[in-house]
Amino acid sequence: MSTLLEIEHLETLLHTGDAPIRAVDGLTLSVSPGETFALLGESGCGKSMTALSIMRLLPDVGEIVAGHIRINGTDLLQLPETEMRKIRGKRISMIFQEPMLSLNPVLTIAEQIDEVLKQHLQLSDKAAQARIQELLEQVGIPDAPRRMHDYPFQFSGGMKQRAMIAMALAGEPELLIADEPTTALDVTIQAQVLDLMRQIQQRNRMAILLITHDLGVVAEMAQRVAVMYAGEIVELADRHDFFNRPAHPYSQQLFASLPGKHKRDQALTVIQGNVPSLSQQFTGCRFVDRCNQALDLCRHAIPQWHAVTDQHQVRCHLFNQQVSVSDKLPVNNAHHEVINTAHSAPIAAETNLLQVTGLKVHFPIRKGLFKRAVGHVKAVDGVSLTIVAGKTLALVGESGCGKTTIGKSILQLIQPTAGSVRFKAQELVGLKQSQLRQIRAQFQIIFQDPYSSLNPRMRIIEILQEGMDALNVDKMHHVGTGNQPPSYSREKQIDALLQRVGLPVEVKWRYPHEFSGGQRQRIAIARALAVNPELLICDEPTSALDVSVQAQILNLLKSLQTNLGLAFLFITHNIAVVEYLADEVAVMYLGRIVERGQMDEVTNHPKHPYTQALLSSVPQIKPDPDRIIIHLKGDLPSPATPPSGCHFHPRCPHVMPVCRETYPSASVFSATHTTHCFLYPQEQVSENYEH
Repeated sequence: MSTLLEIEHLETLLHTGDAPIRAVDGLTLSVSPGETFALLGESGCGKSMTALSIMRLLPDVGEIVAGHIRINGTDLLQLPETEMRKIRGKRISMIFQEPMLSLNPVLTIAEQIDEVLKQHLQLSDKAAQARIQELLEQVGIPDAPRRMHDYPFQFSGGMKQRAMIAMALAGEPELLIADEPTTALDVTIQAQVLDLMRQIQQRNRMAILLITHDLGVVAEMAQRVAVMYAGEIVELADRHDFFNRPAHPYSQQLFASLPGKHKRDQALTVIQGNVPSLSQQFTGCRFVDRCNQALDLCRHAIPQWHAVTDQHQVRCHLFNQQVSVSDKLPVNNAHHEVINTAHSAPIAAETNLLQVTGLKVHFPIRKGLFKRAVGHVKAVDGVSLTIVAGKTLALVGESGCGKTTIGKSILQLIQPTAGSVRFKAQELVGLKQSQLRQIRAQFQIIFQDPYSSLNPRMRIIEILQEGMDALNVDKMHHVGTGNQPPSYSREKQIDALLQRVGLPVEVKWRYPHEFSGGQRQRIAIARALAVNPELLICDEPTSALDVSVQAQILNLLKSLQTNLGLAFLFITHNIAVVEYLADEVAVMYLGRIVERGQMDEVTNHPKHPYTQALLSSVPQIKPDPDRIIIHLKGDLPSPATPPSGCHFHPRCPHVMPVCRETYPSASVFSATHTTHCFLYPQEQVSENYEH
């Protein structure tokens, strides 16, 4: 098999601080034409730096100090910048991780794609416009002739990512580097993007270097897999061998960290600690401090490559045939988190903690000199739900369907337009701020991005103390501390909080930027717990985290629920997390809940066509020969102009004439399982929806 991309002993340094960081340290790999090669690993392992090294787009502090990067035999590291510009976008293209930061906000989508065409293809203006339209249609942008002249802010997240793909494909590259191309996307959009990449790959025999930490995406896309850890590759295998027999302890622990239905009653395996600093000189295995099979040999001898099979290699002493059996006895230094059930809070049987009825949040669209309202964005349009004390309700759906708005309006951070929100039988809608403040400690929110929600100028102790001071929690018993006399110091309360969320007490003097993403999320959870809430609204708290860090946060949340009797409204689009954590599921589409029920009822027997499409799109690690992915047409419609009748009808594979006329009433399958769909017998009384 011929080789398209060949990397040999690549070393990339980042000159920051006192010692250089070896971001990529002796990496060797090859990619063949038409092949999808996956580079897998945690954040901070050097995956993105490898991609930027190939493109020669390193930051100012970056430097390639050794190695070769060849594309069809041409060494890219020997080319002048003028020649490299002819290769970027033409022979090698890259899809960056964050499309909003990669697209120019002052140029239209067409102008940005046109830049690539002018650089690499000699097309007339008319031919260029036709090519741009064709590219956008290929990537599934609806109404491409009109939308191509829109600016990036007018596109949804999924559409921005597809515009990035169109731009990357404009020069018809031989190699596409895709850096986390689906991390920020919903499963339905992710399925479309992955399918699109496969089609274009088959049509053009394009190679893909796929950089990701999502094992499901790797299982669906890759022919070969390389696992990267701390700047070097530690395992190299074809897809079948890797998913059936992962060899390196790091790979095995990544699989064990994955949530799922079969792990509901147990704590997830956690890879303790963090990726080591890459500014140090390593004298042994880089994974040794986090490994659950570490040998004494691992600390003072650098492991070499060993063959598991002809196509499967691993960098690990456990596979060294020359090491004696006695030397292979593990020095077990791994820690396993256990969900602590001691001091479990008593939970009243089926006590409704939160009752939401007919909730609507409509934002006015204002135009003209006098800013008159000319319409409304119906972000939430008649939602009813119940959360039981000590239980978890998962709210799932695509981006833009109104999930976060529901969470904020329950907390009265956004004023509802209509409806009722009753917390422990007390109506929250219409309360004055002074009245809300008295009870606000009882319900708190954990935001999606912990870095944006933590004040960068405040130390952790100040962040945690702020809410306690504002809501006057001194007189209450504190989380994890029991009833304490008034002399019990605030600092000791904060120490107890940090220990409860698994952080050492000395971190209270640090600032948010000094922590990893998972640690910042723990601090955000500690801040929410500081005021003794009974309900936590968790808005995508694990969406940007690696699977190993995600496991820590899910274990923590489950432990808190067991010990303190907390109830959760868990907003997410990660179905595996729903199956692991949720008791009940509500599926939301365009401001309305279309299906709800117990977790097993909804995930095992989905009734609404949208729920079926959502579940069918989830990437599977174990291949299922009977699985059929239901591809939805188009994008989520605008909540400013929702479709008549059933909101889902423009994308529904089972649409009937009645679906276009009226919104379906509830169809009841059990005391807990309902949906809104004309495919099933209708109840007589419709819910609180306006037409």
